[in-house]
Amino acid sequence: MTMAATGDEAAVLTRVDGGLGRIELNKPKAINALSADMVTIIDDTLTAWKDDDAVRAVLVTGSGDRGLCAGGDIKAIHRGIVEGTNEAVDFWADEYRMNHDIAHYPKPYIAIMDGITMGGGVGISVHGSHRIVTETSKIGMPETGIGLFPDVGGTFLLARIPQKGVGMHLALTGQPIGAGDAIRYGLADTFVPRERIEDLASAIAGSDDDVDAVIARFAEEPPASELVADEDWIASAYDGDTAAEVVAALRAHADERARAAGDLIATKSPLSVTVTFEMVRTAGDMSLDEVLERDFRAGSGISAQPDLREGIRAQVIDKDRNPQWSPASLDEVDPALVTSILSTEQTRKVFS
Repeated sequence: MTMAATGDEAAVLTRVDGGLGRIELNKPKAINALSADMVTIIDDTLTAWKDDDAVRAVLVTGSGDRGLCAGGDIKAIHRGIVEGTNEAVDFWADEYRMNHDIAHYPKPYIAIMDGITMGGGVGISVHGSHRIVTETSKIGMPETGIGLFPDVGGTFLLARIPQKGVGMHLALTGQPIGAGDAIRYGLADTFVPRERIEDLASAIAGSDDDVDAVIARFAEEPPASELVADEDWIASAYDGDTAAEVVAALRAHADERARAAGDLIATKSPLSVTVTFEMVRTAGDMSLDEVLERDFRAGSGISAQPDLREGIRAQVIDKDRNPQWSPASLDEVDPALVTSILSTEQTRKVFS
């Protein structure tokens, strides 16, 4: 096992407690944002525990009280783009391989989606077999606001939300949802109050009972869905053939919340919104592995465009919250550019 996983100052803490393998993301000041070394530690640990009979299940948590994981280390991605290195591409390849390993893990993989769980945080949780939310959960894929798209297999998940248009709404707006909506839309399974999480972990570690049975003893009724009241206008407004049509329909809608959603999408990167629209629209017919490979190609392609660099600069580096997108509007996005991004030739593959 990776030695960096030991010690209180390590970015990821791992231990085996009873029959429970525990992985704790340990960068609370950064809301446990995933760095390259963290991805390596997590994946190496999962590999080591896969055939270890002493580990019956895996539990993933985040340190601190702000969230499981705010996403990937986008400052490192920005640095790689600015310096012209392979840092971003290398990170994505390793991250997406980890997402695949989580989705196909042969033992119960229990993710505590407490607090902020966004972007890469969704990748280390929602692909797992047991997704637990609390009253503080805020789950989302906000990538269109930085010039990217919902990666880590996010479009695979969003495309499979059964309620019409909801997956596209979450993808384009980047708005987070709470515990009730996460369960309603299939992004989480069980609600357990935050104060009972450690008791749940101890119960799983100390019991020979089936993990499902233990979790069921701690499960409570989730909060009511907040987005359910908007499902009618979401179903109608997101029925357009292009992202531009969707935004126009939202802005012309009688419902004030629909108009606000249209205005919100219009502040995002037009290129990212258009790429995301196409990715969600087509991901329903793809396997997770196919989506992750496409994420890798598209990440390489979109990082060659100016918006990802500009979006991270505006939101995280300079924090002026005033990105200058190029192209500046949805109508100016060349469909041929979107096609080229989604089909970017990449000699490397996530799964070789």
